[in-house]
Amino acid sequence: MNRTLSIVLLLTLAGGSLSAQTNPAPRGASAKKAAPGASASRQQAKRKFALDVVQMAVALPQPDPQDRLRVLSSATSVVSPLSSRMARQFTAEGARLEAELIASGGRPAVSIFSTGSVDCAVAAQFIDTVPQDAVARAEDSLLAAVSVCPQTTREPLRRKLDAALDIGVVSARPLLALMESFGPSTRWSQDTFAKMFGSLPKGPEQLSEAPNYAAMLIQMAPHVDKDIAQDAGINFLEWLGQFEPGNQRNLAVNMAMGVLRDTLGEQKLQEALQSNVVAQGVARTEGQPGEIEHPEEESVSVLEAMDAKGDQSERLEKLPSSLRAREAAAHGFATGTAGDRKQADRYFDIAYSALDEVWSARTPEKNVPAVVEEVSEAAAHVDAVAALRRAQKLADPSAQAISMLAVARVVLGSQN
Repeated sequence: MNRTLSIVLLLTLAGGSLSAQTNPAPRGASAKKAAPGASASRQQAKRKFALDVVQMAVALPQPDPQDRLRVLSSATSVVSPLSSRMARQFTAEGARLEAELIASGGRPAVSIFSTGSVDCAVAAQFIDTVPQDAVARAEDSLLAAVSVCPQTTREPLRRKLDAALDIGVVSARPLLALMESFGPSTRWSQDTFAKMFGSLPKGPEQLSEAPNYAAMLIQMAPHVDKDIAQDAGINFLEWLGQFEPGNQRNLAVNMAMGVLRDTLGEQKLQEALQSNVVAQGVARTEGQPGEIEHPEEESVSVLEAMDAKGDQSERLEKLPSSLRAREAAAHGFATGTAGDRKQADRYFDIAYSALDEVWSARTPEKNVPAVVEEVSEAAAHVDAVAALRRAQKLADPSAQAISMLAVARVVLGSQN
C-alpha cells in the first residue's frame, strides 16, 4: 500500500479526517463532545502521522549539504517531543555535517544546535572540531552550542576563541557571550577585551562586523579599567578609518563615541583623541545618520486576503513567483478556513506551482526554504493530508522534505 494512503486510512480509522481535526468548526456550529477514548485516538493518530512524515522526509535525498542540514534541523524540531532517540540520531548527523561545512569554508545556513535537542557531549566535541581560523563563520553555531550546553561547552569555547585571537581571528558575538558568562570584570574578560581591540582584522569585508564590535565596546567599557576602555575605543575608531562613511560605519561611530564619552568623560576623551590623528578624524563624523541595512521583504497579509472580493487567480498569475506563492497561499488559507475548499484548492495549485519556480531559481540571498514552509503551513491548516500530497509532488526532493516537515509541524501544533 502507498505510504501516504496508509496514513490517510490510519487517520480515518482514528475517528475522522485530519483536515477536520486541523480546522475548527464554523462559529455557531453545534458539536457533540468527543468521548475521551476517541480524543486520545485522534491525538495518537496525529503523532503517528507526524512520525511517519518525518521519517519519509529525512529519507529523501538532499545532495546540497545546506539543504540536508535544514531538513535535519526542522525534523529535529518536529520529532523532539515524540521520540528522543530519533532526535538524537538527527542531531548527531546534523552536528557532523555542520562541522564539515565550516571546515570546508562554508557558513551553515541554520544550526542544529538551535533545536535545543543536542547531546552536550556532541556540542563540546563540535567546538573542538572547529578550526581556529574558522570561528568567525562558525559563530552562529558556537553561540547556539554554548546556549544549549553552557556548563560543558564554556571552557572548550574559551580555549578555541583564545587560540583564534592568537592568530588574529576575531569572533565578537561568541566572545561577548563568554565575557558575560565569566563576568565582565574578571581578569580573563578584561585581558581578552583589550587583546581583541588591539588586533581587529582589516579588510573591506569586515565592515559588517563594525556594529558587533561597537556592541562589545558598549557592553564592556563600563566594566573594565578606564585605561583599557580608552585604548580599546581609540583602536576601534582608528580601525573604522579604513572604511568610507556610510550606514554601518556611521552607526558604529555613534555607538562608540557615546559609550566613550560616558565612560571617560568629555575632557579625557578629547585628550585621548588628540593622540591619534586617524581616530580624531573618524570621531568628527559623529552624528551622521547610520543604521543596519536589511533587505527589503515581500509584504503579504492574510487579513487582506480575507477581505478580498472575487477570484484573485488572474491577478496572482501576474506576480513574481515568490510573491505569487505567498499571496496565493494566503488566499488559499482565507478561503479554505471560510469553507470554500474548491476555491482554496485553486489558490494552492497556483502557490505550489510557483514554489517550483522559486526553488529552481533560488539564490543564497533569498530564503526560499522559508517561502516553502510558509506556503505549506497555510495549506496544512486547511487540509493536512492534501498539503502532504502537494508537498510530495514538488519537483526537488529537498523542497519536498522541507514542505512535508512543515505539514507535520502544523499537525502537531508545535512551533519551529
